[in-house]
Amino acid sequence: MKTLTYTVDADGIATIAIDVPGRPMNVITPELQNDLAAAVESLAGDAAVKGAIITSGKPGAFIAGADIKDMVNSFAAGISAKQGAELSQKLSRLLRRLETCGKPVACAINGVALGGGFEVALACHYRVLAQDASVGLPEVNIGLLPGAGGTQRLPRLIGIEKAGPILLGGQPLKAADALKLGVAHAVAPAAELHGLARKWLLETPKAVQPWDEKGYRIPGGAGPAASHAAISFTMGTAVTAKSTQRNLPAPLAILSCLYEGTLLPIDTALKVESKYFGQLLSGPVARNLMRTMFINKNAADKLARRPDGVPASKVKKLGILGAGMMGAGIAQVSAAAGIEVVLLDSTQEMAEKGKQLSVTLLQKALERGKTTQAKVDTQLERIWPTIDYADLAGCDLVIEAVFESRSVKAEVTQRADAVIPKTAIFASNTSTLPITSLAATFSRPADFIGLHFFSPVDKMPLVEVIMGRDTGPATLARAMDYVAQIRKTPIVVNDSPGFYTSRVFATYFQEGILMLEEGVAPALVENAARMAGMPIGPLAVSDEVTLELQLKVIEQNLADGQAPTAQLPRILQVLRTMVRDLKRSGRRGGGGGFYDYPAEGKILWPALSQHFPLAAQQPDVEEAKKRLLYIQALETARCVEAGVVMEPADADLGAILGIGFPAWTGGTLSFIDTLGLPPFVVECERLAVQYGPRFQPSDWLRAKARRGETFHPPLSAAA
Repeated sequence: MKTLTYTVDADGIATIAIDVPGRPMNVITPELQNDLAAAVESLAGDAAVKGAIITSGKPGAFIAGADIKDMVNSFAAGISAKQGAELSQKLSRLLRRLETCGKPVACAINGVALGGGFEVALACHYRVLAQDASVGLPEVNIGLLPGAGGTQRLPRLIGIEKAGPILLGGQPLKAADALKLGVAHAVAPAAELHGLARKWLLETPKAVQPWDEKGYRIPGGAGPAASHAAISFTMGTAVTAKSTQRNLPAPLAILSCLYEGTLLPIDTALKVESKYFGQLLSGPVARNLMRTMFINKNAADKLARRPDGVPASKVKKLGILGAGMMGAGIAQVSAAAGIEVVLLDSTQEMAEKGKQLSVTLLQKALERGKTTQAKVDTQLERIWPTIDYADLAGCDLVIEAVFESRSVKAEVTQRADAVIPKTAIFASNTSTLPITSLAATFSRPADFIGLHFFSPVDKMPLVEVIMGRDTGPATLARAMDYVAQIRKTPIVVNDSPGFYTSRVFATYFQEGILMLEEGVAPALVENAARMAGMPIGPLAVSDEVTLELQLKVIEQNLADGQAPTAQLPRILQVLRTMVRDLKRSGRRGGGGGFYDYPAEGKILWPALSQHFPLAAQQPDVEEAKKRLLYIQALETARCVEAGVVMEPADADLGAILGIGFPAWTGGTLSFIDTLGLPPFVVECERLAVQYGPRFQPSDWLRAKARRGETFHPPLSAAA
């Protein structure tokens, strides 16, 4: 057997040590399933063996789950729901054989046990966890459900009320929490796991699971008569449907498994689980989530776009110009990564205020028990607020994060340029201004790059790395090393007004403004966006960005010579009416914007309909959703055509992680590929006739559709 070793000691205790070759962590592969099946039969058929311990031959990790690439390739091969169910049943039958083989089996979990790895553990009769181990069923995060008994053994072990949040949330449990819930029988130092498991096998073993014993009842009850049924199922289904807008099928499928399966004998329940698993695996949502949020995100986090041949680097000292919200946020995440930060602003008071963001965030973390006072003090000591440019001496990287004004950016860039080392690279955090033009104010354009962070910086995982016309590969490599150092996900794009994310995101809230101007009810606009899966409506987004800033950016772009689009005069008219005539510039303007902001929450401004009268006939919700999603996807295609976006994976990651495009789609280009490019083009042409030329697909896109092409390569090739 290539993926595990099977040994038996003098006391008749077998040890099954899993060690999948060529993998940093164990994953459930077809080979491992075959080897484990053989080991179980050896265990069951050898009268001299009293019991077994399943553990890992890899230190610090048990089994990380199934091989996601195998499942993605199953979709690429056109797997049916029935075939997907059979894939689930193969492992499910194996684990059922394990727990009913007549021999007691203990599981020594020495590290991470996720997904299928945790399902293996649940099929064992005794579980002991290392103190730093974690267990969980995260399948919901990639559009699936546990397909080897997770939705059935966990509720039978701890009850539906406790199992539901674990299955629906997808978050791992720490060892102490697993013990408290009754998922684990013991927690111990890693070095003691094998001994504890062996002791149980020699002294008090039991080869029968609780659910196989006569008279067993699920803790807390099951079905409509259970005391928790109204919360777990009736209310739970409604809440889940509302939170997902039914765009994500996995949470509702998990609830169905919990309800149906717990009313049935375990063997029948496992078949129900497999049926739902097959439906999810054969659907596009799981494919999209697995490809974008697992395979492609992991590749981006490992710096797949980093130029070869450039030595790895680390930023030891970072300069930040501008201590506003963005600069302060960058300072906070950089200091958290161990970097010394010079936080510079025009006054000492403003620089100190920027540092205060870190104080506030760390204080909250301290109150929640997520850090210690010593760590707080150390991190705060790394941030040096100042007004003196001389303090930038010795910086490896300087990031400009001042107001979106060419003159202000030019001034601070030149002042920093005069004092920083010639070995330092310089980055701008601009979200709209072309990097090439900003680099003209720096003495070494090859060392100038864009690093576009998203607000709030401490929570948003993405950094858009923008290559100017003269940016060198070494600068790109060093910038990406820094992004990895602060534990963010980078995407790489080429220079253009608005780059990629800002350019696409602008189409979203501008489409909302155009719908308002046409007389579409504001509530319909906002609700359609949320129903499509966007985290916030386009009018609410405009208020957050501020209408005044949007107006200034558009007017500045026009002043810079950007050609106006057909819809731009309409957008400008709405913004000028709101900002200049009605004095409503957005949330931070004091007077509100499209929304009013009472002491708690927000409400659409009731007077909107007076200034933007409602049309006699309103569109249906599906049409409104389509407009908001299609315009973003189409603009992404234009970015690909223009060479702004070089990799489809970066486009999808930027869309989901940066601007909140619905995760169920897999991103803007996956959305097009899922629909199919030919029908997407046809629908865009219809939208163009009805709403304007902004929806008109280019000749390039039409030709791509005629050739039957997709944006992403076949999944098997991508994997």
